[in-house]
Amino acid sequence: MTAERLGAEGLRATMEWFRDALGMHRDLINQLNVYPVPDGDTGTNMALTLESVVAEVSAAGEGMDDVCQAISHGSLMGARGNSGVILSQILRGLAESVAAVGHVDPPVLAGALKQASIAADEAVSVPVEGTILTVVRDVAAAAAEAVDRGVDELIDLVEGCQQAGRASLERTPELLPHLAQANVVDAGGAGFLLFLDAMATAVDGRPLPDPPSVDPTAGVGAAVAGVADARGADNKVDGPRYEVMFFLEADDHRVGEFRAAWDSLGDSIVVVGGDGLWNCHIHSNDIGGSIEAGIGVGRPFDIRVTDLFEQVEHIESLTAAEIGGTVTTVAGEPVRTAVVAVSVGAGVRRIFESLGVRAVIAGGQTMNPSTEHFVQAVEQLDASEIVLLPNNRNIVPVAERVDACTEASVRVVPTEGIAEGLAALMAYDPSAGAEANQSAMAEAAADVVAGEVTQAVRDTESGLGPIAVGQWMGLDRRGLRVVAPSAARAATGLLDELIDDNHELVTVIAGADATAAEVEEVVAWLAEHHPAVEAEVHEGNQPLYPFYFGVE
Repeated sequence: MTAERLGAEGLRATMEWFRDALGMHRDLINQLNVYPVPDGDTGTNMALTLESVVAEVSAAGEGMDDVCQAISHGSLMGARGNSGVILSQILRGLAESVAAVGHVDPPVLAGALKQASIAADEAVSVPVEGTILTVVRDVAAAAAEAVDRGVDELIDLVEGCQQAGRASLERTPELLPHLAQANVVDAGGAGFLLFLDAMATAVDGRPLPDPPSVDPTAGVGAAVAGVADARGADNKVDGPRYEVMFFLEADDHRVGEFRAAWDSLGDSIVVVGGDGLWNCHIHSNDIGGSIEAGIGVGRPFDIRVTDLFEQVEHIESLTAAEIGGTVTTVAGEPVRTAVVAVSVGAGVRRIFESLGVRAVIAGGQTMNPSTEHFVQAVEQLDASEIVLLPNNRNIVPVAERVDACTEASVRVVPTEGIAEGLAALMAYDPSAGAEANQSAMAEAAADVVAGEVTQAVRDTESGLGPIAVGQWMGLDRRGLRVVAPSAARAATGLLDELIDDNHELVTVIAGADATAAEVEEVVAWLAEHHPAVEAEVHEGNQPLYPFYFGVE
């Protein structure tokens, strides 16, 4: 049966279907990444944003005002990444417009889409065409034209919006060169189209679209057919290196001053919120300045910083409910100071445990454990002093909040990768205090030069020239360093870039896809070209990355 209009329950159901749709398509969206490594996170960011929305909506009252307020607050507080922040503003614009009327019918939906488009554009300091902003604007225009033509059935309007949205999404590579180079469509725009699919399901009960199998080399047509895209703004690899996000408590009249300060510090600026609470996002090379701008007008909190050039660990077999949260503890003799580490790969976890780590939290890039997960790990241990190894730049700020949340004395060694975590453990003394361990372990981690090897998932252009799908790439903290026809060649090429005459040890962490022959080739190359450097090989079993390196 087709609904003529949606009330509070229908809008609540739309949010739930939207969450489900993003969950179904998350991996596919992540796979189609502008940068050709298998580390996309736009789908994950949007899906986690909707998880927060649905959690709020599920606990809300029965009235439309209650549901709309929950959508607005849940999307603001749960937004992840640039795509999630913009999506939150779209949902807030929709909710504000619908709340004023109390139901959703064709004229209301058309007006809500227009308000959503305006809200999204206002949130971005420099709107970029060929992104979700373009798709939402085109959908809103199509909805307004349909209402003007006399369309009065809600499902007819939604279907017209779907058609206009798919056409707009297909045009995004014509507007944004990065998309054309990667042969994909925009991430945020594709995710937004799933909102229209969810509303169609809520209106007449039709099933959500299944994520099809898409050949990432087959071009824009395949991506559009699958409602899948590249990471878009979330995976920008040219320009500023760092993504800085935080919530900001500030008087509304001072936000203009804050935006102006950020305009001189970076790009991809998104500031959304109101009534004294703002969700802020920027890409910048000046982390400190970006945060200080917030301090100048109010109080930043929940600060998150991500290295946009850093390609890091993936998680094996994690469901949406397990993202950044599974805790594994290890029994042992009582110690004065215990270590909790974030890890990826069964082999890496075993290595950490063999070096004395007492609790391992599954997590990494795009799958960040929360403060609550760290507290859970700490409270499962019997030590009064704890050292945390976050092993990911984006997790460090979360780990640094743990000390205030537990009775244990907690210190953080700000490790940004697995190799740094292993090096830090070489200086771990379980009989010493957390303060002494933090100092010694941080010094050991700082001496490591880290790198990794992964495979291109599509054709693209880079600063090193064309990259073809299937080629292998060597990356370090600065970005792409080597492109090669095999994993072993990429590994040796990367090591050639990383090792100098001052280095004495290379730690090789072999992934699940590294063959014995490839590992032997890397070790033989080291023996020939750097005979004074010792090679230490570990089986990490991490997915997608056949080699992690730590050079000391």
